[in-house]
Amino acid sequence: MSDQRPLLRVVDGLTLPEKYRRVLRPGELMYDRHDRARRLPRWFYEVGSWSAAQETKLTPHFALWEFLDVDVREAEPLRRGFPRYLPCAVTLLAAALELFRQEVDTYVHVAANGGYRSPAHRLNHHATPHCWGTAVNVYRIGDTFLDSQDEIEHYNRLAKRLLPAFAVRPFGYTRGHVDDHVHLDVGFTTLVPREAEGEDAEDEGEPHDAPHPAAAEAEQATEPA
Repeated sequence: MSDQRPLLRVVDGLTLPEKYRRVLRPGELMYDRHDRARRLPRWFYEVGSWSAAQETKLTPHFALWEFLDVDVREAEPLRRGFPRYLPCAVTLLAAALELFRQEVDTYVHVAANGGYRSPAHRLNHHATPHCWGTAVNVYRIGDTFLDSQDEIEHYNRLAKRLLPAFAVRPFGYTRGHVDDHVHLDVGFTTLVPREAEGEDAEDEGEPHDAPHPAAAEAEQATEPA
């Protein structure tokens, strides 16, 4: 019997209704915590329902829903009802995680809010690869909860040995550190699917005057991963 997996429709974020463009900010600039401008993704997969998110496998061990699981801190259009939108580069992240999963040879659990977070998510005060769909926070591997220095550093080393392109965050309790999960990302990566329409210079989103990282520090003393 053939594999009847739901197909994901690729959409140009610039053509979405305004309520989605306002929170996804396709093609706009967002500044990271070092005040470097990063251009947000323009191309997204449209997810039509929660059942489709559960049924759609990006790799043998990772389904779409694991990168969409958010709470009330996410912008309303992306947490209430469907469709929802996920940057296409999530497929690159899933492929990297699949290699990681094969190496540890057990389940890899992504935290709620630990996959994709829109630029409007209340945990985001600056550009983070989570907004590109290219970062995850893993809180548990098999039966092991990642809440100790030994475990976090062990899996950080494993990830970097397996895939040097993985960025990790060191254990600790200050800004830029983690103490209850392993953060893995593949940077501010965008992906343009082969079926995407051609692009013109004037199609780029207008630069967005995101708050300077110093403003975020004043608003919130600690930084989420």
